[in-house]
Amino acid sequence: MKVLLVEDEPNVVSFIRRGLIEANHEVSVAMDGVTAWQMIQANTPDLIILDIMLPSMNGIELCRKIRSQQIPTSIIMLTALGTSENVVTGLESGADDYMIKPFKFSELLARMTAVTRRAAGQTAPDVITIDDLVIDTRGKTVKRGDDRITLTAKEYNLLEFLARNKGRVFTRVEILERVWDINFDMNTNVVDVYINYLRRKVDKQRDRKLIQTVVGMGYVLREEQA
Repeated sequence: MKVLLVEDEPNVVSFIRRGLIEANHEVSVAMDGVTAWQMIQANTPDLIILDIMLPSMNGIELCRKIRSQQIPTSIIMLTALGTSENVVTGLESGADDYMIKPFKFSELLARMTAVTRRAAGQTAPDVITIDDLVIDTRGKTVKRGDDRITLTAKEYNLLEFLARNKGRVFTRVEILERVWDINFDMNTNVVDVYINYLRRKVDKQRDRKLIQTVVGMGYVLREEQA
């Protein structure tokens, strides 16, 4: 796998680069955001390991730039910034996964496998209809009745996951693992934040609420009222 490591701490670069080479990956390194962007344009990697705190262009800005250009590469953010707000910002910018330093290298390798497997194994396009909610997975569009709903990438991923599993209750931990292949501290409120985002867009001012809370268990998308 061709990996671009974007990191400005020499010791971290040395550690990760050595481990990736030992795992038979081809590794390039950029120590600032502008250089990374130039390298990505010249030769798109299979996966990018991206720090947030970078010179010249930070990781959030770089990630947004990559996604705005629809460049097909997986992105794992690897950073010391570990609050729920940091995680939400990172995922909203277009990252596929978010790891917090310090980390175990074996976990990084597992996350790399997971995000690339998910990218390669996306299901065939189709349309999911639940009540008056219509999700077009080909065009990544969502409508509720006659109203077009605009979602961020992560909001869409969460909604599609719940819709494909209509009627099934998922815990917060299961959602983190299944939607983003992420294992965070169980005390994080990232899932709750995204559920609230979706409710405001999908269920607000609607008589029938599709995204429901099952107290003590988790969340479910279903037609009938809880």
